[in-house]
Amino acid sequence: MELLLMSDTHVPARAGALPGELLDRVPRVDVVVHAGDWVDAATLDLLEARARRLVAVYGNNDGPDLRARLPEVAYADLGGLRFGVVHETGPAQGRERRCAERFPDLDVLVFGHSHVPWDTVADDRLRLLNPGSPTDRRREPHCTYMTARVADGILLDVRLHRIPRPG
Repeated sequence: MELLLMSDTHVPARAGALPGELLDRVPRVDVVVHAGDWVDAATLDLLEARARRLVAVYGNNDGPDLRARLPEVAYADLGGLRFGVVHETGPAQGRERRCAERFPDLDVLVFGHSHVPWDTVADDRLRLLNPGSPTDRRREPHCTYMTARVADGILLDVRLHRIPRPG
């Protein structure tokens, strides 16, 4: 099972559209995960139309239209692993402990909000993944997203992709 992980797309506030590289991958993967801060419903509509399966949540910058369509926390069994998706997890300091306590039954938690890519393990069991942002790098050197595979209940090939700067 092939996964595409993204968050904090902020369309059209920070970018006019999702990067072509990212959009090209959407129909080619089994599951697209979006950890919130869409900003516009058109991006949700686009991913719902193109993705085979979408697992997504709203973020702090998402208005009532998106909150009516998306949960604050989403759960999915993907290839034998228990995934959770949430936008905010609080400050980096103490994140692993907080998330392990809040999500004791998960194998993988995908989150966003900070725009900072993150890949750690909490409590020797919970994989924490933040794909960064494909459209708003903030203080990071690159805009980013992640891909991964799940096979036989194991998360494999977690990879952070950098999106080249235009020009």
